[in-house]
Amino acid sequence: MTRMRTVDAAALILEKEGATQTFGLPGAAINPFYSAMKKHGGIRHVLARHVEAASHMAEGYTRTEAGNIGVCVGTSGPAGTDMITGLYSASADSIPILAITGQAPVAKLHKEDFQAVDIQAVAQPVTKWAVTVLEPAQVPGAFQKAFQVMRSGRPGPVLLDLPLDVQLAEIEFDIDTYEPLPVATPAATRAQVEHALEMLNSAERPLIVAGGGVINADASDLLVEFAETLGVPVVPTLMGWGTIPDDHPLAAGMVGLQTAHRYGNATMLASDFVLGIGNRWANRHTGGLDTYREGRTFVHVDVEPTQIGRVFAPDYGIVSDARAALEVFVEVAREWRQQGRLADRGEWSRECQDRKAELLRKTDFDVAPIKPQRVYQEMNRAFGPDTRYVSTIGLSQIQAAQMLHVYRPRHWINAGQAGPLGWTVPAAIGVATADPESTVVAVSGDYDFQFLVEELAVGAQFSIPFVHVLINNAYLGLIRQAQRGFDMDYCVQLSFDNINAPELAGYGVDHVKVVEGLGCKALRVFESEGIFDALEQAKKLVAEHRVPVVVEVVVERVTNVSMGTEIDAVNEFEALAESGADAPTAVAGRS
Repeated sequence: MTRMRTVDAAALILEKEGATQTFGLPGAAINPFYSAMKKHGGIRHVLARHVEAASHMAEGYTRTEAGNIGVCVGTSGPAGTDMITGLYSASADSIPILAITGQAPVAKLHKEDFQAVDIQAVAQPVTKWAVTVLEPAQVPGAFQKAFQVMRSGRPGPVLLDLPLDVQLAEIEFDIDTYEPLPVATPAATRAQVEHALEMLNSAERPLIVAGGGVINADASDLLVEFAETLGVPVVPTLMGWGTIPDDHPLAAGMVGLQTAHRYGNATMLASDFVLGIGNRWANRHTGGLDTYREGRTFVHVDVEPTQIGRVFAPDYGIVSDARAALEVFVEVAREWRQQGRLADRGEWSRECQDRKAELLRKTDFDVAPIKPQRVYQEMNRAFGPDTRYVSTIGLSQIQAAQMLHVYRPRHWINAGQAGPLGWTVPAAIGVATADPESTVVAVSGDYDFQFLVEELAVGAQFSIPFVHVLINNAYLGLIRQAQRGFDMDYCVQLSFDNINAPELAGYGVDHVKVVEGLGCKALRVFESEGIFDALEQAKKLVAEHRVPVVVEVVVERVTNVSMGTEIDAVNEFEALAESGADAPTAVAGRS
């Protein structure tokens, strides 16, 4: 056994658990932990400009590669409260991140000491576990439990709060004999899988809905094999986008009120059976439950027992990790195929592909000002299947989901349930930190961009390269569209005449100057024919300078984006594609 400070033990545990990338800001109450990271030498750190941003960076880092756990670090008081939005985002989307905060000394916790707040109580609703560690000897066990909790069952974030005196205290600790705790992973039984497969096999028009749990479980390969063995089309959720390549013949498109495809909704409405794996029946996916469920039988597989029946009662439920379930589903499906027991799905699959070829939205607009649909068309041309897209909320995210293409798991990284404005820039930094050689492309509107724009300086300082496509309509576009129901356009305009940039003609903030002032590169586009060239130039600038490069596309002020309140009643405000020429980059037709 070796005598050491608790924070030195913590640094060794981070290394042993494989969590060696941190994002954060030092401060007086967390300086001992920072001294331990410095002494260790193997814990990497990115200095954020805002602690909320550090938490989003940690989430982006976790999402990029299976097994990653991002760590965000901050001092006492406001640093912890700043993390709450990031913890909520991670919790809502089942993403494990570890938050570490400093705290006032134990003896002063009840004395209203400077920056002392009960962060354990504050963080509990948005974490799987939050604890202020009061005894130095408990620090190793707290870190050990934190990793077990984050990884077990439905993944999620944990917050460890370390009082200053607890960090400085010395304990006996032996890292050589330290072992991570076993992770609890519920697994489907063969009997459960056979029952579910019998239900699917007896249906005429079955679908598989693949949720984010498939990606979290690193099971996309099994999902595709299962679908191919059965010949059953797959509908990915927004969080599950990438589980099956968009150009796969069994990829049926996304379903929902906003982030969905016309052909995806039509296929769902034509189906009679749905097997949901690792999904949560989110309301933006289902819309009204009567419409979504009518005429369909549902089987739900999820790692969290209380998720079964939370939104509606399925006809059959299985509590299981997605990978554990799919391993059995694939095994049984192979056996049944060899025995000739599987129904032929050829005609149903062809019907789905026909809809995929016919029910498209128009993107090929050549007008001024630029229509945002054209932006996504040019992004499809400029960025290949290895691109990792990052987005959070707003009309830009909705249209990106309707018109971009994703071909691999963890290549659409999106704040699904929480959707906090400002998430995109720091999350993209986390993604590019995890995979610096890949093409990372952030997509956002101007308001999301402005929320945490200072984090671009982090990308410049630490040479973290990515392309950020900024779609500028000088509006809170999604809120403006929602206000149509109240017959108002109130407090949503970001436009003003910038006395320093009259060339913006009322579009307000000069994003190019802001970006350049933060040490990055920026391009601005006013005409449709310039979009592709700007994106190509951005890729070259990223490679040359290894900093974030922003491509600002100034688009029309008002665009009403396809959405509705029921999956059979989505309002199409713009012209639809009448032929393939109207949507030249769509993934359509039979393979």
